[in-house]
Amino acid sequence: MSGTYRKAGVDLDAAAKAVSFIRELAKGATRPEVLEGVGGFAGLFRIGEGRYLAAATDGMGTKLDVARMAGRLSTVGIDLVAMCADDVACTGAEPLFFLDYLAMGRVGPDDAATIVQGIAEGCRRAGCALLGGETAEHPGVMGEDQLDLAGFCVGVVDDEGLIGPRRVREGDALVGLASTGLHANGYSLVRSAMLAEGPRVLDVVAEGFHRPLADELLEPTAIYAPLVVSLARAGLVHAAAHVTGGGLPGNVPRALPEGMAAEIVLGTWPIPPIFDLVRKAADASDGDMFATFNMGLGMVLVVSPNQADDVIERAANAGVQAFGIGAVSSGTGLSLR
Repeated sequence: MSGTYRKAGVDLDAAAKAVSFIRELAKGATRPEVLEGVGGFAGLFRIGEGRYLAAATDGMGTKLDVARMAGRLSTVGIDLVAMCADDVACTGAEPLFFLDYLAMGRVGPDDAATIVQGIAEGCRRAGCALLGGETAEHPGVMGEDQLDLAGFCVGVVDDEGLIGPRRVREGDALVGLASTGLHANGYSLVRSAMLAEGPRVLDVVAEGFHRPLADELLEPTAIYAPLVVSLARAGLVHAAAHVTGGGLPGNVPRALPEGMAAEIVLGTWPIPPIFDLVRKAADASDGDMFATFNMGLGMVLVVSPNQADDVIERAANAGVQAFGIGAVSSGTGLSLR
């Protein structure tokens, strides 16, 4: 667990316990069609004829507050779609449609329209429809300038395209897909370590960088769903892990079956400089950083070792940098060496 992140107000251990409790409660509210429920990257629900619906929901976290501080809400919708659609894609499912929920202390029509415009752009990138949503005003509960954002995505997959831990074999290769920066996780630590002096810090161009801090922190999250789905349909992916809260150690093992571990080799991919900037500002250890951020890899794919080069080439053709970063072995968890 990241001690630095806990000091910033986020307790990942408590979150993991909550998920465990919720998983047990959900067992009492199920149907025979449920293949995979709470705890996976997306829930799976049989709809007959070898087909499944995959569903995932997520929020924006405190990156939304950074965007509010910067007065730049145009891209947060892309982040929201990415957090949900890429979870759905971890089953091999093609995202079909998306719903959003926007809560505001006071509804500002221009801000609401700007946010939804970003959601629509995210849906275009993910290849899904923006089917509907809800905008709620919470006066007296939220400050007039406060807002929160959540989303829900549904996809579809058949038996042949379904990926997950059951397809993984010892010796499989791990292929990492490059992130576009911090994505949408770890911003409570970023805010406490870098933005304590207020919004003016966002206008600063740090040494070695070529654009203001706001541009670095608000870079939209990559949407990998179309690539992952195409690779799954081609039979090139066994499982996928969306690297969000908890970083590589908290997410890659979720794509593996019991009794198997991930061995990741440091130095096999470039870590964007924004992570070192955050590390120095937060005085965080390497362990803290890897347990909090994606560290340059937004998605990790588990593939056959003899198909890893093909996957990397196909990713490059889709405009996504990919790297061979390690392999699956017997054991548990994840090791970085």
